[in-house]
Amino acid sequence: MTTIEKQPSVASVALKYGLLFGLIGVVFQVIIMVTDLGDNRWLSSLAYIILIAGIVMAMKNYKEQNFGYMSYGQGLGIGTLLGAVFGFMTGLFTWVYTEFIDTEYMARMMEKQRVQMLEQGMTDEQVDAGMAMAENFQGPLTMIIGGTVMTLIFGFILSLIISAIMKNSRPEFE
Repeated sequence: MTTIEKQPSVASVALKYGLLFGLIGVVFQVIIMVTDLGDNRWLSSLAYIILIAGIVMAMKNYKEQNFGYMSYGQGLGIGTLLGAVFGFMTGLFTWVYTEFIDTEYMARMMEKQRVQMLEQGMTDEQVDAGMAMAENFQGPLTMIIGGTVMTLIFGFILSLIISAIMKNSRPEFE
């Protein structure tokens, strides 16, 4: 008599770790924004290390729950969904922070960008055009949906690589 093995849900693992690492991402973002280091690209890019860690840990957890097995597609689903949750949470936080907590944050970041552009030798017309374009990306919908979509895409790309490394497909015939 054999027992039927129940596979864990890709969505439940991805959501659990997406929420956990999304929260870690929000805490990291609070630190970056409160210290006014949002214009530091190197420091801001460390958020992707948090995303990578979340994807790896979620895939490890899934494999533990699934008797050591995870197909490439399951890993891809976990990482992509986790990326979307992570992006939604950080995008939502960014909007709440800039709209209600520190309403001058975006103006400070824009001024820092303006100075950087001028230091790079751009003309006033080029700087003004760049600033006008950047202002289009400051609305609530853009911050939330843009953050979700961009992180979903990045999570998908990362998952293509991480899934290939971590996959352990079940044998065809057991």
